[in-house]
Amino acid sequence: MRKKTKITIDPKYILMIILFFCVVIGIISYRFEDKMVPIRSVVENVIAPMQKGINTVGEKIAGQRKYFTTLQTEVKKNEQLKKKIDELSVENKQLRQNQYELDNFRKLYQVDEQYANLPKVAARIISSDPDNWSNTFIIDKGAKDGIKKNMNVMAGEGLVGIVIRVNNSYAKVRSIIDDDSEVYGTILDSSENCIVSGDLELMKNGYISVSGIDKNAEIEDGAEVVTSQLSYKFLPGIPIGYIRDLEKDTSNVTQTGHLTPIVDFSSINMVFVITEVKASNELEEILK
Repeated sequence: MRKKTKITIDPKYILMIILFFCVVIGIISYRFEDKMVPIRSVVENVIAPMQKGINTVGEKIAGQRKYFTTLQTEVKKNEQLKKKIDELSVENKQLRQNQYELDNFRKLYQVDEQYANLPKVAARIISSDPDNWSNTFIIDKGAKDGIKKNMNVMAGEGLVGIVIRVNNSYAKVRSIIDDDSEVYGTILDSSENCIVSGDLELMKNGYISVSGIDKNAEIEDGAEVVTSQLSYKFLPGIPIGYIRDLEKDTSNVTQTGHLTPIVDFSSINMVFVITEVKASNELEEILK
């Protein structure tokens, strides 16, 4: 088969033809202006609706473009507002934390004034058991700060517990609500002696155990208990809590009941360590 020859036209000739055609149209339009009126009228009637449609589409496109421009602006403003809100939220949390710290320092200051005659060291709780009651915890003060085993620990105007282990830079404290804790106490209104025992199960309801009260002692709910002089580890007169629900035990010899601690063990994070150990080591050895 014979291969077809491809015909190509030089673009400059095409341009010359178009230019010539335009010139001819211009001359005809100028020369026969009066006769061209009907033709222009027909063309305008055809083109006018098309132009109107084009203008409408153009306006809609412009409107959409303006809408999207406005939307982008509002989105940018919204992102800036979110960023500002996040910054304010962080600042608010920091202020709340600072206020919380300030309240804790005020409470410690009140305790410091109330027990001004006792040497004390303020300490922060840096670790505790994975529950909400801080039955045992670690403080950021140790031997280098003068902390020793069996030193009493206070917070919120009451007894928290006792130091049970000391490292150079930290110490471990067992609180009075721990199952292994036992404190000799005295009921202020009657001078009756009692034993305050930790009980984490009872602490879920907000109190621990009190026992060893004479069966004939008349004790009202709300009576305050403080550490007893009989204790060989705890200094006397430190508030522990308030008695409630007393009843005679099965032996019918003593009364037992509940004690609500003065200290809120669910929220403490700072304490005072009384840097004085009760001078009763010999008595402790005898009682063992």
